[in-house]
Amino acid sequence: MSMIEVTRDVKNSLLSRREITCNFKGLSGRLKKLEAVDMISKKFNLEGKIVIPILLKNETGRPVVSGSFYVYEDEKLAKEHLKAAVFARIEKAKGAAAKAEGEAPAEQAETPKEESK
Repeated sequence: MSMIEVTRDVKNSLLSRREITCNFKGLSGRLKKLEAVDMISKKFNLEGKIVIPILLKNETGRPVVSGSFYVYEDEKLAKEHLKAAVFARIEKAKGAAAKAEGEAPAEQAETPKEESK
């Protein structure tokens, strides 16, 4: 039995994206968005595509997390359709994950410090 149960998998040709809705069994309270994206990418073999986590919602009284994801072929198209706050949230999560692993986030590593005069 798989940990991921797909409830909806639709190709939205109007917006040129794939919309996936699924349930993650037994991961309530422990699943992070980037981990969910990795799990979806591996299950559906989406390497090289842009997977955007839209919503992760814990169900009351059950150890199930419901998740919605958009899959785009092109990052430029995803940025046209979605708000900038979605991408800022993803970058913040990546920075927190890198900091937890002991690495410096990419934004801080590239930005030189200003010298005081």
